[in-house]
Amino acid sequence: MAGQHLPPDHTKGDERTIGGYMAVHARPAAFEGSDGFSYSVEIVADTTGERLRPYGAYFLFLRWKRLGEQGIAGHLETDFLTRGASETEVRHALGRLPLAEVKATLEALIAAAAGDRPARKWYDVMRDDD
Repeated sequence: MAGQHLPPDHTKGDERTIGGYMAVHARPAAFEGSDGFSYSVEIVADTTGERLRPYGAYFLFLRWKRLGEQGIAGHLETDFLTRGASETEVRHALGRLPLAEVKATLEALIAAAAGDRPARKWYDVMRDDD
């Protein structure tokens, strides 16, 4: 149900890991990125095309709009971070990563996406000009 707040159930896992957080809180984890956007993260599994390790899992970070109507403004995603014999295996393997590592992964993706763009936002520059 959208907008329903459920109390955390700490019997479902270790909320310091990405998989545990999702299980305990019954929702995706969210982070504030260094670019000023909010991101939620999902563990996604897909086929790899490899015979011995046919499944892989990666992170999909959804970037939320800052202004106007609520919605998705874009996304960032990793390559496969784990590979294995089943979808369950790779999701659980990735789910064991600590939240701090997931946040560091997001920050690396933000930095890579920024490339040569200026690090300062237009609104920061305008504030400094006053």
